[in-house]
Amino acid sequence: MLFRLLAAGLRPYARDVARIAVLQLVQITATLYLPTLNADAVNHGVLAGDSGHVVRVGGVMLGVTLVQMACAGVAFHLSARTAMALGRDLRAQLFARVQTFSVREVGRFGAASLITRATHDVQQIQTLVLMVFTLVVAAPVMGVGALVMAVGLDAELSLLLVVVLPVLTCAMGVIFGRQMPLSASLQRRVDRVTKVVREQITGIRVVRAFVRDRHEQERFAEVNRDLLDVGLRLGRIQAFGMPTGTLILEFSGIAVLWFGGHRVAGDGMQAGTLIAFLQYLTQIMQAVMMAMMAFLLSPRASVCATRIREVLDTRSSLTLPDTPATALPEPGHLELRDVGFRYPGAQEPVLRGISLTAQPGETVAVVGSTGSGKTTLLHLVPRLFDATDGQVLVGGTDVRETDRATLAATVGLVSQKPYLFSGTIASTLRYGRPEATDEELWQALETAQARDFVEALPERLGAPVAQGGGNLSGGQRQRLAIARVLLARPDVYLFDDSFSALDAATDARLRSALTARTAGATVVIVAQRVFTVRHADRIVVLDEGRTEATGTHEELMDTSPTYREIALSQMTAEEAAV
Repeated sequence: MLFRLLAAGLRPYARDVARIAVLQLVQITATLYLPTLNADAVNHGVLAGDSGHVVRVGGVMLGVTLVQMACAGVAFHLSARTAMALGRDLRAQLFARVQTFSVREVGRFGAASLITRATHDVQQIQTLVLMVFTLVVAAPVMGVGALVMAVGLDAELSLLLVVVLPVLTCAMGVIFGRQMPLSASLQRRVDRVTKVVREQITGIRVVRAFVRDRHEQERFAEVNRDLLDVGLRLGRIQAFGMPTGTLILEFSGIAVLWFGGHRVAGDGMQAGTLIAFLQYLTQIMQAVMMAMMAFLLSPRASVCATRIREVLDTRSSLTLPDTPATALPEPGHLELRDVGFRYPGAQEPVLRGISLTAQPGETVAVVGSTGSGKTTLLHLVPRLFDATDGQVLVGGTDVRETDRATLAATVGLVSQKPYLFSGTIASTLRYGRPEATDEELWQALETAQARDFVEALPERLGAPVAQGGGNLSGGQRQRLAIARVLLARPDVYLFDDSFSALDAATDARLRSALTARTAGATVVIVAQRVFTVRHADRIVVLDEGRTEATGTHEELMDTSPTYREIALSQMTAEEAAV
């Protein structure tokens, strides 16, 4: 999976990869040539007393070193640039893929996991790629080249490598094998930490309201401790790798000096040759160590690559035909035909057999007890989910056959928990219609009963809005969300219990203003308060995912026990009869 991800991601940077390989080849060739020059300077210069030869060879060595440094510097620059570009591309691909997901796919992965995959996991891939370009590309050339040069210098002494290399390879292999399961466990614990932190930051008001600070600290400490434990175990194994390789390298050097020293003493080998052989041995061991360093990182990167590919390979359940409809023959017309919906893996459907029709200029309300499927029903219209049975038609066209941009421009949804992006009030309102003028912003705010509190702010339309609208009250967030949808001017308005945070007086003024503003459009309101929907043209009562009754307020008070029970739980019989 890691190779597949890297092969696809690095394909656009094939030229830079080729340049890195050439530069590394030149650098390693220069590195391999230096011990031979050193041996020549010692054997034919120092030992022969020829200082001129030492100076000449030293000059060549200086030139070779400068070439090696220049190639290494340029190669590292290209490697870093390519690794960062790969990370940028992967983050962009993940973001683009997540944008196509329905609520179902987002719920399957979880927001915390998606955040971790797009940040931490991508960073692990970047680190590995940089390591590969700077170390692993050079390691095979250096290892093979140094081995050839060492054998060429002294084949008999090179027999030591037959013992040393297998020992080093086996030691690194054992360490590598123990890393893989711990790397997978570490990434899962990173997800858990991200999830807990995200919950605690988002729900800080709830935590403080119930004085659960100590409980949340303990909960975070627990997941953080789990992450620490696994990280320490993985770190210990990684830390064991370098001393192990160094120990084997030092013992190998001692063996070379022992046997080589006896051969120099017996005139079977020159001192300069022994020095060069020792340098080549060091280069061979360094090459193996460089490769092993990358292998030590690869288990974690492999897990991260699997997690990234899991997201990239997931196809959204919201598929479109090859030629989606961009023109709707019946603007504003909304129809649900025998609609049913079941969450994946659920034993019972949330909705079953729902049929509903709403025409332009008509206000339809949906009421029912908690868990009756009201919000799910509304989410089928803008296609946050796809109905598992039946059809949802907007403008006379099945939403599954409609272009996403066309559907978004046709349907405006104010959700039960409206979300506001960070910015200003003006940028929040213009989210659905960037070209709107300030005058249109004020008109939308006035209809949404938000003009007064915006005018009271020192910056007015330029007043800051925190992430999620955290610096605003629940009622202010709802009114801004309503104004945002009004500014977009859709043909179908969907209000999902979006008046719940308003007081009765503001609710009444808002509904009166909406009636004038949405004239000619189709309006569907989901509400818990009967007072909010009693004047709707038609009220649909849901009970356990089915349509229990349909009619006006007066008709349902006489014909629907469910509706009557809901109404009388909120008002007196005299108020309900008015």
